[in-house]
Amino acid sequence: MAAGAYVEFARRAFNRESVYRVQVFTSIGSILLRVFLMATLWTALYRTNGQQAGITLPGMITYVTLALVIGLIYNVDGAYVIREKIREGSIAIDLMRPISVPLYVFADTIGQTLFSMVQIIPALLLSLLIVHIQPPVNLVAAGAFVVSIGLGFLLNYFIDLIMATITFWTMEIFGVQIMVQFIVSLLSGALVPLALFPQGPLQRIVLALPFAGLYNDPISMYIGLISGSAIATHLVTQVVWVAVFGVFATVLWRIGERRVVVQGG
Repeated sequence: MAAGAYVEFARRAFNRESVYRVQVFTSIGSILLRVFLMATLWTALYRTNGQQAGITLPGMITYVTLALVIGLIYNVDGAYVIREKIREGSIAIDLMRPISVPLYVFADTIGQTLFSMVQIIPALLLSLLIVHIQPPVNLVAAGAFVVSIGLGFLLNYFIDLIMATITFWTMEIFGVQIMVQFIVSLLSGALVPLALFPQGPLQRIVLALPFAGLYNDPISMYIGLISGSAIATHLVTQVVWVAVFGVFATVLWRIGERRVVVQGG
C-alpha cells in the first residue's frame, strides 16, 4: 500500500485523539501535580542529604520534570489495538487486507504521539510557574536529546509491539504488561536517574540495558551528565538496541501471523 495511506492513518489518529479535549486538561493537570510533588520531595531530600551523584538540585528537578513530560510521548500505547483485535478475532480480517498491520499500528501511534506532543508545550510552560527548568547545557546536548528521544520512541514502540504480539499465544497479557511497565519504568530512569543506583556491577548492568535509552540517556545528555564523545557512544548503542528489538518484533509478528493463517483465523 502507498505511503500516503499510512500518513492518512496517522492523521485520523491525531484527529481521533483531539476529540477528547477534557482528557488533555486532565493529563496536563496530572503532570503539573506530579511536577510539584516530585520537586517538593527532591528539595526535601537534598536539604537533608546534599547533592547526589553529581546532580545538583536544579539538575534533579529538571530531570524529573522532563521525565514526566516525556512520559506523554512514551505512554501512548498504539499497539493496544492489536491486542483487542486478536482477542476479538478480527485480526484475521486485517491480515487479509492490503496493508501491513504493524505499519498501520505504527502510523496510528505516530498520530497519537503528535497529539501528545501538542500537550507538551503547555505542560512545560505551566511547569515553569512551579519549578525552574534548566536549559540544555549546550546545542550539542540539545540536538542529542532530540535524537535520543526519537530513538527511544522507536524502542518503546517495538517493546509495545512485542507485548501485543504475544497475545497471539496468550490471548491476555494485562498482568504481564503491568509488570513489564513497572520494570521498564524502574530500569529506564523514569522514576529516578540511573546514576543514583548503587555504584558497581548493578549500576553497570542497568546502564547497559536497552531501557536506559528511554529516559536516562536523553535527559542525562540534556543536563550534562553524558557529554563529549560519550554522547555518540550512547546514541550508537541506542541505534543497535532499536535494530535488535525491531528485528525481534518483526520475526515474532511473522510467526504469530502464520499461526493465525494456519489455524484459519
